[in-house]
Amino acid sequence: MPESDRYLYQGMILRIAVPSPLRRLFDYLPIADSGRATAYQPGQRVLVSFGRRKLVGVILEIATGSELKASRLKPIDSLLDKDPVFSEGLFRMLRWAINYYQHPPGEVLSTALPVKLRQAASVQQLVEIWQINSQAAAKAEQLLQRAPRQKALFDWLHKQGPAAPDRIVAAGFSRALLRQLQEKGLTQAVQQALSTSPWTTEGCVRQSDISLNDQQLTALEKITVGEKGFNCFLLEGVTGSGKTEVYMQAMARALKLGRQCLVLVPEIGLTPQTISRFEKRFKCPVVSLHSGLNDTERLQAWRQAHAGTAGIVIGTRSAVFTSLARPGLIVIDEEHDASFKQQDGFRYSARDLAVVRAREEGIGVILGSATPSLESLYNADRGRYQHLVMPQRSGSAASAPMRLVDIENQPVEGGFSEAALLAMDKHLQAGNQVLVFINRRGYAPVLHCQQCGWTAECDNCIAQLTVHAQPPGLHCHHCGKQESLPRACPNCASRQLGTLGLGTQQIESRLRDRFGDVPVLRIDRDSTRSRKNLQAMLDQINSGAPCLLLGTQMLAKGHHFPAITLVVIVDADSGLFSADFRGQELMAQTVTQVAGRAGRSEQAGEVLIQSRHCGHETLQSLIQLSYADFSRRLLAERKLTAMPPFAWLALLRCEARSAESGLQFLQQIAQQQQQLCQQFGLAIECLGPMPAPMEKRAGRFRSQLSFKSEQRAQLHELLARLLPDIDAMKTPAGLRWSLDIDPVDMI
Repeated sequence: MPESDRYLYQGMILRIAVPSPLRRLFDYLPIADSGRATAYQPGQRVLVSFGRRKLVGVILEIATGSELKASRLKPIDSLLDKDPVFSEGLFRMLRWAINYYQHPPGEVLSTALPVKLRQAASVQQLVEIWQINSQAAAKAEQLLQRAPRQKALFDWLHKQGPAAPDRIVAAGFSRALLRQLQEKGLTQAVQQALSTSPWTTEGCVRQSDISLNDQQLTALEKITVGEKGFNCFLLEGVTGSGKTEVYMQAMARALKLGRQCLVLVPEIGLTPQTISRFEKRFKCPVVSLHSGLNDTERLQAWRQAHAGTAGIVIGTRSAVFTSLARPGLIVIDEEHDASFKQQDGFRYSARDLAVVRAREEGIGVILGSATPSLESLYNADRGRYQHLVMPQRSGSAASAPMRLVDIENQPVEGGFSEAALLAMDKHLQAGNQVLVFINRRGYAPVLHCQQCGWTAECDNCIAQLTVHAQPPGLHCHHCGKQESLPRACPNCASRQLGTLGLGTQQIESRLRDRFGDVPVLRIDRDSTRSRKNLQAMLDQINSGAPCLLLGTQMLAKGHHFPAITLVVIVDADSGLFSADFRGQELMAQTVTQVAGRAGRSEQAGEVLIQSRHCGHETLQSLIQLSYADFSRRLLAERKLTAMPPFAWLALLRCEARSAESGLQFLQQIAQQQQQLCQQFGLAIECLGPMPAPMEKRAGRFRSQLSFKSEQRAQLHELLARLLPDIDAMKTPAGLRWSLDIDPVDMI
């Protein structure tokens, strides 16, 4: 039967992606009397009635018929945009993401828009303009006979033409006069799009004193920008090798061609210093997009990028969706970082989407890292990416040697071995800076009773509460619950309460006691909630004066502190026994990145790694091998176990009020999966259902079911057939489930 024969309604249909959890599009009619059928295009926003609500949707398709009867079709309420809000390449990337991540299309497209645009704000920045009401101008002489100031303003507007309020005030007239003329019907305010223009390509790059070395020049020569077509470059350079300078020189070429550059960084903490560095180098407008901005600020930055007035856009993962008028280059700094993967809602990988976007836009993309992900190395080995390697630090700086310090049978003072304390004294007395790394914020990870052994646990999670000293209290780092510190053990009433383990706050206190007048700067999520506090600490570090830097993962990412000559990793053992198959990779990346903060200038650096398992194969390999060699060993292990990147994973997560209901729900899905695999001949390995490694979080029991296949197409075929069945299943009250394609966090 021809496709048109199955349509109950013949005529123009707008297929709208409405923000809802339903994996489908919704058919709407054009506005009946609009008389402009040709104005509709995929990518435009529309306002629609959806149930009892008014929602902003996006036209995904324009069809010539609907399977619904005419009586069940409603017209859209209004067309919000004259042109699509997404470029053609970006729109193709979003359609790819809908299919690849098997996510509801309305939620994907809504995620790609700033909040204000989801609320029907104008794509263009509108300004208020005041002008003469031509229909009432004939009455002006009569109405203004006794109002000389109003008449003066009326005459000024008549002579000068429409003007913004600021210009009117600058001419000597008040806003009150404007309102008085408006009340008499002589003037009116209209909204007008703010005129925009791109930056001047000539002279858009400031001169730099930095000259590239041979390895940087070799890498730069191979990187294409502008209209030379898609290419993905994996830039693997040891810490301090000058990757950022390669980024900037490649960006300079794109900007001189009038092309925009999109730069993604893993942490909001890196955004201010990255912006500052680029603003000093480039004369074109630089805007940022990250979670620290309010909705209005995000919209303003998005508008500048969309209009083409911003030459450089810098942001965290969601910035990958930013509309660019003339894209020329995408840069992903620290491409290995797990923060590029969204962990709730639409679970996309910004790194992977950036590569797809570059392909659809026909431009180049650079993935930069000193510790590339195994997935990126695998793609480089397969010839999908061009692998550019910079194995040496720039200038005269040499890589800092790493040394293991066995603390299993040695006395430890405040978390530090004698060797670490002596080394810290030596480097501080020499006028240098020391970085102390511990991946655990708070004062201590455990509060316990020395009498009966009770430990403080979160009622909502299967996790222990972390002790915080500033302000005093117990915090759950998983659900956010906070409690006051108990005065006595709730189990035996003993007052002999103590702490186990170390956190950044406790180490900060002990470092202050041990090193007296030396400033101790703690940089973690608790101490940097204010952007001003973070910037003040960064300024103090960059002054070069002796100090102790204490921090978590935030200090391992992209910072350049030339005065640091010693790095002390307090506890390297936490990543050695992870339940996640990526645990060894993540640990190696963290250690290598933190170690790379030492000795980045003229003075030599050193790295001390404290461990109770110094004989562990992973630690020994990190000391003896480069990260490049270590990653090759990990790739060989992954191949033997048929795990990513040699296979493809999908994870079904379930949260329920009871552990049993979640496992039973996933068991039904596992049975349906087996039937589909048998029916269609799909080679899919199913693991589970089973409780998640962290079985309870925020009061809900968590379970999971994973699917693995060595053929990506087969995995996606299974999911495409399975998801409609899951959507149709009756779920127990309070049960929520989600699908994660290419999961990064298996816990």
